[in-house]
Amino acid sequence: MAPVKAAILGFGTVGQGIYTIVNERKQQLEKTIGTPIEIAAILVRDLDKTRPETPGVLITDRFEEILAIPDLKVVFEAIVGEEPARTYLEQAIAAGCHVVTANKVMYAKAAPSLERQAREQGTGIGYEATVAGGVPVIKTIDNLNLSNEVTGIQGILNGTSNFILTKMRKESCTFEEVLKEAQELGYAEADPTNDVSGFDAFCKLMILSGLSFGEQPDWENVPMEGIDALSLDEVIDADRQGLRYRHIADVRRGEDGSIQASVGPVLIGPDHPLYGIDGVDNAVAIETAYAGTLTVIGPGAGMLPTASVMVEDAAVLLRKHATFRELVTRS
Repeated sequence: MAPVKAAILGFGTVGQGIYTIVNERKQQLEKTIGTPIEIAAILVRDLDKTRPETPGVLITDRFEEILAIPDLKVVFEAIVGEEPARTYLEQAIAAGCHVVTANKVMYAKAAPSLERQAREQGTGIGYEATVAGGVPVIKTIDNLNLSNEVTGIQGILNGTSNFILTKMRKESCTFEEVLKEAQELGYAEADPTNDVSGFDAFCKLMILSGLSFGEQPDWENVPMEGIDALSLDEVIDADRQGLRYRHIADVRRGEDGSIQASVGPVLIGPDHPLYGIDGVDNAVAIETAYAGTLTVIGPGAGMLPTASVMVEDAAVLLRKHATFRELVTRS
């Protein structure tokens, strides 16, 4: 069979990871979906920038050249920022492509319209990588939604904040000292505002809210606090009492039916499912009507964890739609 043609938008850390995994797992992907995946094109901002070799792949800075590729079926979006990412995805869906994204800020805002457009076009959207990197939170909640009910979610959704709180507690370092180390290690950006202010975790929580409850709370009414106001004395004093500060994003449906959410440092004890989550790991405790609380844990970022779930999303979408077309043909 002819290979499925795919394009990657953005060729930074995640984009390069997607390219690597697709090529290293060609046989496995072909076995899974019935046909190989071929990276046909990569969209970049600077054509003159030095980058890894990609033999036979179109490298372009013009998105219209991507859309002009015959039989393009999948678009992986790994661009920083809301635009032009959202516009590109809208155009890709309109062209009949499945799209896979890791863009949490964009998707937190655009999810309802993009998902509606994809339904109308008969395509799919993969967005596992928008929340907790390589941790299969979206898949887990999707499966729970089939016959169970998610009643609440508490998550450590930002690895940078968790790393800082862990080091403050274990090594008695100040916030400023650990932040500098996190930047040197590549865990925090040069401008770490989104991480330490709570906005990164907030966007991920809004995505989980939409998936779990079918709606998001009013953004303006969600209390959001970062970890930058916590002092070393507070962290150490809590530890002496057997307690730990965790930066927790929480969402649930209230008794009045409204969606209630918050993001900020929370003092928890050993009986809490997020108590033992240290370092850059993410974790999500999913409270359910019938299965109790399920906790998923793993790396929240990085080239291969994030890229791997994006390739998995593409494989699931391709297999699902191939099966649907087969059933329609048989009927």
